[in-house]
Amino acid sequence: MENAVRSERSRQIILDAAIAIIAREGPGRLTIDAIAQEGGISKGRVMHQFRTKAAVVEALLEHQIEYFDKFEKDYLAAAGAGNPEAQLSEQILAFRESISHPHSLVFAILGSIAENPELLSVVREKTVEKVVRIKEEAADPDLALLRWHAARGMMLASMLGLCPLAPEERARLFDRLLDSQAWSTQPEPKPKSTKRK
Repeated sequence: MENAVRSERSRQIILDAAIAIIAREGPGRLTIDAIAQEGGISKGRVMHQFRTKAAVVEALLEHQIEYFDKFEKDYLAAAGAGNPEAQLSEQILAFRESISHPHSLVFAILGSIAENPELLSVVREKTVEKVVRIKEEAADPDLALLRWHAARGMMLASMLGLCPLAPEERARLFDRLLDSQAWSTQPEPKPKSTKRK
Protein backbone atom coordinates (compact mmCIF):
# COMPACT_ATOMS: atom_id res chain seq x y z
CA MET A 1 0.00 0.00 0.00
CA GLU A 2 1.37 3.42 -0.93
CA ASN A 3 2.41 5.55 2.08
CA ALA A 4 0.09 8.45 1.21
CA VAL A 5 -2.89 6.11 0.88
CA ARG A 6 -2.04 4.34 4.14
CA SER A 7 -1.57 7.68 5.88
CA GLU A 8 -4.94 9.01 4.67
CA ARG A 9 -6.62 5.74 5.67
CA SER A 10 -5.09 5.95 9.16
CA ARG A 11 -6.18 9.57 9.45
CA GLN A 12 -9.78 8.68 8.55
CA ILE A 13 -9.82 5.76 11.01
CA ILE A 14 -8.63 8.11 13.74
CA LEU A 15 -11.18 10.82 12.94
CA ASP A 16 -14.02 8.26 12.79
CA ALA A 17 -12.91 6.78 16.11
CA ALA A 18 -12.76 10.24 17.70
CA ILE A 19 -16.28 11.06 16.52
CA ALA A 20 -17.55 7.73 17.87
CA ILE A 21 -15.97 8.36 21.28
CA ILE A 22 -17.25 11.94 21.54
CA ALA A 23 -20.73 10.80 20.44
CA ARG A 24 -20.89 7.91 22.87
CA GLU A 25 -18.99 9.20 25.91
CA GLY A 26 -18.52 12.94 25.45
CA PRO A 27 -15.46 14.98 24.58
CA GLY A 28 -13.96 14.54 28.04
CA ARG A 29 -13.36 10.85 27.31
CA LEU A 30 -11.39 11.50 24.15
CA THR A 31 -7.79 10.37 24.64
CA ILE A 32 -5.09 9.05 22.32
CA ASP A 33 -5.41 5.63 24.00
CA ALA A 34 -9.20 5.62 23.57
CA ILE A 35 -8.84 6.58 19.89
CA ALA A 36 -6.37 3.75 19.30
CA GLN A 37 -8.63 1.23 21.02
CA GLU A 38 -11.78 2.45 19.22
CA GLY A 39 -10.03 2.46 15.83
CA GLY A 40 -8.37 -0.91 16.35
CA ILE A 41 -4.96 0.59 15.68
CA SER A 42 -1.81 1.13 17.72
CA LYS A 43 -1.23 4.20 19.84
CA GLY A 44 1.93 4.78 17.80
CA ARG A 45 -0.12 4.90 14.61
CA VAL A 46 -2.38 7.53 16.17
CA MET A 47 0.63 9.51 17.43
CA HIS A 48 2.23 9.39 13.99
CA GLN A 49 -0.80 11.23 12.57
CA PHE A 50 -1.68 13.44 15.55
CA ARG A 51 0.68 14.28 18.39
CA THR A 52 -2.08 15.43 20.74
CA LYS A 53 -5.78 15.10 21.39
CA ALA A 54 -6.11 18.80 20.53
CA ALA A 55 -4.66 18.08 17.10
CA VAL A 56 -7.30 15.39 16.55
CA VAL A 57 -10.10 17.75 17.56
CA GLU A 58 -8.72 20.50 15.34
CA ALA A 59 -8.57 18.05 12.42
CA LEU A 60 -12.21 17.07 13.04
CA LEU A 61 -13.30 20.67 12.82
CA GLU A 62 -11.13 21.36 9.76
CA HIS A 63 -12.58 18.30 8.04
CA GLN A 64 -16.10 19.59 8.56
CA ILE A 65 -15.20 23.09 7.40
CA GLU A 66 -13.65 21.65 4.22
CA TYR A 67 -16.73 19.50 3.59
CA PHE A 68 -19.13 22.44 3.84
CA ASP A 69 -16.82 24.79 1.91
CA LYS A 70 -16.92 22.27 -0.95
CA PHE A 71 -20.70 21.95 -0.55
CA GLU A 72 -21.02 25.75 -0.87
CA LYS A 73 -18.69 25.97 -3.86
CA ASP A 74 -20.49 23.15 -5.71
CA TYR A 75 -23.91 24.64 -5.00
CA LEU A 76 -22.98 28.16 -6.05
CA ALA A 77 -21.36 26.87 -9.25
CA ALA A 78 -24.52 24.92 -10.10
CA ALA A 79 -26.94 27.69 -9.09
CA GLY A 80 -25.12 30.29 -11.13
CA ALA A 81 -26.48 33.77 -11.55
CA GLY A 82 -30.02 32.44 -11.97
CA ASN A 83 -30.75 32.37 -8.24
CA PRO A 84 -31.01 35.86 -6.73
CA GLU A 85 -30.83 34.29 -3.24
CA ALA A 86 -27.99 31.85 -3.95
CA GLN A 87 -26.13 32.56 -0.69
CA LEU A 88 -29.24 32.12 1.45
CA SER A 89 -30.36 29.01 -0.43
CA GLU A 90 -26.91 27.46 -0.07
CA GLN A 91 -26.92 28.05 3.67
CA ILE A 92 -30.39 26.57 4.15
CA LEU A 93 -29.39 23.53 2.09
CA ALA A 94 -26.15 23.21 4.07
CA PHE A 95 -28.10 23.24 7.33
CA ARG A 96 -30.38 20.52 5.96
CA GLU A 97 -27.28 18.57 4.85
CA SER A 98 -25.81 18.90 8.36
CA ILE A 99 -28.78 17.03 9.76
CA SER A 100 -28.14 14.11 7.43
CA HIS A 101 -24.57 13.88 8.83
CA PRO A 102 -25.22 15.12 12.34
CA HIS A 103 -22.65 13.22 14.31
CA SER A 104 -19.59 14.48 12.52
CA LEU A 105 -20.44 18.17 12.63
CA VAL A 106 -21.98 18.52 16.08
CA PHE A 107 -19.38 16.33 17.74
CA ALA A 108 -16.54 18.12 15.99
CA ILE A 109 -17.95 21.36 17.39
CA LEU A 110 -18.52 19.94 20.88
CA GLY A 111 -15.04 18.48 20.88
CA SER A 112 -13.61 21.81 19.79
CA ILE A 113 -15.43 23.72 22.51
CA ALA A 114 -14.30 21.27 25.17
CA GLU A 115 -10.70 21.11 23.96
CA ASN A 116 -10.04 24.66 22.83
CA PRO A 117 -12.84 27.21 22.48
CA GLU A 118 -10.56 29.42 20.37
CA LEU A 119 -10.85 26.88 17.53
CA LEU A 120 -14.40 28.06 17.01
CA SER A 121 -13.18 31.51 16.00
CA VAL A 122 -12.74 30.14 12.47
CA VAL A 123 -16.38 29.00 12.45
CA ARG A 124 -17.53 32.39 13.77
CA GLU A 125 -15.52 34.24 11.11
CA LYS A 126 -16.94 32.09 8.31
CA THR A 127 -20.45 32.61 9.67
CA VAL A 128 -20.01 36.38 9.73
CA GLU A 129 -18.82 36.30 6.10
CA LYS A 130 -21.83 34.23 5.03
CA VAL A 131 -24.28 36.52 6.82
CA VAL A 132 -22.75 39.57 5.13
CA ARG A 133 -23.15 37.91 1.70
CA ILE A 134 -26.75 36.92 2.49
CA LYS A 135 -27.62 40.49 3.49
CA GLU A 136 -25.90 41.93 0.40
CA GLU A 137 -27.91 39.80 -2.03
CA ALA A 138 -31.27 40.06 -0.25
CA ALA A 139 -34.08 42.34 -1.31
CA ASP A 140 -35.20 42.23 2.33
CA PRO A 141 -32.14 41.53 4.54
CA ASP A 142 -34.20 41.14 7.72
CA LEU A 143 -36.44 38.52 6.15
CA ALA A 144 -33.42 36.70 4.72
CA LEU A 145 -31.81 36.60 8.17
CA LEU A 146 -35.04 35.33 9.75
CA ARG A 147 -35.13 32.47 7.22
CA TRP A 148 -31.42 31.77 7.81
CA HIS A 149 -31.89 31.70 11.60
CA ALA A 150 -34.94 29.45 11.32
CA ALA A 151 -32.98 26.93 9.26
CA ARG A 152 -29.98 27.19 11.58
CA GLY A 153 -32.19 26.72 14.63
CA MET A 154 -33.78 23.57 13.18
CA MET A 155 -30.33 22.21 12.39
CA LEU A 156 -28.91 22.89 15.85
CA ALA A 157 -32.01 21.58 17.65
CA SER A 158 -31.93 18.42 15.54
CA MET A 159 -28.23 17.85 16.07
CA LEU A 160 -28.56 18.27 19.82
CA GLY A 161 -31.56 15.93 19.96
CA LEU A 162 -33.91 18.74 20.99
CA CYS A 163 -36.07 19.03 17.87
CA PRO A 164 -39.63 17.76 18.41
CA LEU A 165 -40.32 17.64 14.66
CA ALA A 166 -40.49 14.42 12.67
CA PRO A 167 -37.99 14.21 9.79
CA GLU A 168 -40.80 14.67 7.23
CA GLU A 169 -42.03 17.79 8.98
CA ARG A 170 -38.49 19.19 9.16
CA ALA A 171 -37.97 18.47 5.45
CA ARG A 172 -41.21 20.26 4.61
CA LEU A 173 -40.17 23.30 6.66
CA PHE A 174 -36.74 23.39 5.02
CA ASP A 175 -38.47 23.31 1.63
CA ARG A 176 -40.66 26.19 2.75
CA LEU A 177 -37.64 28.19 3.89
CA LEU A 178 -36.06 27.61 0.46
CA ASP A 179 -39.17 28.76 -1.41
CA SER A 180 -38.37 32.41 -2.13
CA GLN A 181 -41.82 32.95 -3.65
CA ALA A 182 -43.44 32.15 -0.32
CA TRP A 183 -41.27 34.82 1.31
CA SER A 184 -41.63 37.66 -1.14
CA THR A 185 -41.99 40.95 0.63
CA GLN A 186 -45.62 41.83 1.07
CA PRO A 187 -46.90 45.34 1.72
CA GLU A 188 -47.77 46.11 5.30
CA PRO A 189 -51.40 45.21 6.07
CA LYS A 190 -53.67 48.14 6.62
CA PRO A 191 -54.76 48.56 10.23
CA LYS A 192 -58.33 47.53 10.87
CA SER A 193 -60.71 50.31 11.45
CA THR A 194 -61.81 50.69 15.04
CA LYS A 195 -64.80 52.88 14.21
CA ARG A 196 -68.13 51.58 15.41
CA LYS A 197 -71.17 51.77 13.23
